[in-house]
Amino acid sequence: MTTRRGFLASLLAASTLPSLSWADAGSPAFLAAAKLADGTFALHGLTAMGETVFTIPLPARGHAATAHPNRPEAVAFARRPGIYAIILDCVTGAVLTRLAPPDGTQFNGHGSFSKDGQILYTSEVIATTSEGRVGLWDAADGYRRITSWPSGGIGPHDLKRLPGSDILVVANGGIQTDPQDRTKLNIDTMRPNLTYLDGAGSITDLIELTADYRQNSIRHLAIAADKTVAFALQWEGDPAEPAPLLGLHKLGQQPRLCAVPEAEMFVMQGYAGSIAFDPTGQEVAITSSHGGAVQIYHRDGAFLTGILRADASGIAPAPNGFLLTDGFGTISSIIDHALVPMTQGNALWDNHLVALA
Repeated sequence: MTTRRGFLASLLAASTLPSLSWADAGSPAFLAAAKLADGTFALHGLTAMGETVFTIPLPARGHAATAHPNRPEAVAFARRPGIYAIILDCVTGAVLTRLAPPDGTQFNGHGSFSKDGQILYTSEVIATTSEGRVGLWDAADGYRRITSWPSGGIGPHDLKRLPGSDILVVANGGIQTDPQDRTKLNIDTMRPNLTYLDGAGSITDLIELTADYRQNSIRHLAIAADKTVAFALQWEGDPAEPAPLLGLHKLGQQPRLCAVPEAEMFVMQGYAGSIAFDPTGQEVAITSSHGGAVQIYHRDGAFLTGILRADASGIAPAPNGFLLTDGFGTISSIIDHALVPMTQGNALWDNHLVALA
């Protein structure tokens, strides 16, 4: 029979056990979803050089992921309209829990943690209307569902937290879609926006583009250390009259769309997927898998260069520049605006490359 003294001793010992960290998972620098050679799907942990340190199976095609700020746990999100989000132990590869969207809603591919790691926020829509929601899950209690907040718009996709705060930025794409086949239903009337939510879910700012660009769907986000928000756009208007695909915004200011030479606009085929600032915050890059290209801009919005790379997909900050994945299995570095292939494998990389800060 356990004595009171023995029980207290075991409790004290348990409380002093070191908690696992990302170092125990091989110190990955990035997370990325991919399709494998056998047709299955997996989440990869990658080093700064693009080498795989772990591979964890996924039940279906993945999209983005987010990492817990302290524990070696990752949340892998299904491609929208999503029916799963999986919490993974990146040390053991175990599935800790599987999240399902509440009845009548769907996950929309992205999520983010609160500053202290206690809350997971998920991008969601009401299936029948595409009305946006932000789901809240208690990461300290087995990812128990807490509640949800209005996202401030239709069709939210990416969401991120401003550095050093619990202010969320939501990319409301503005597109209502059929819940089954993703058919776009409201292109003529769509109104994308950036919505800022405080720690209680109240809207503190809501930014819309001008009428000329209301068909420019705001999809993905990158945030610099000074809280500049860069947003990647997907043009749903006339393809013969392309639009800028990168915007910049700071709280209290007006949004700016970044001008680009017309020929470079056509290269992107109206589609910007992933987006990232470089480590210095002085440059921002967007990718286009449709156009097979990467564009790099100065943080003031000036266009710097375009780089061709077939099926360019995920991009993230890396030492001296960026790391780029593509749908053919290559991981490349971009240093001084030059593309250098680094690794080639059988993992066909999906849309995003997530840096672990």
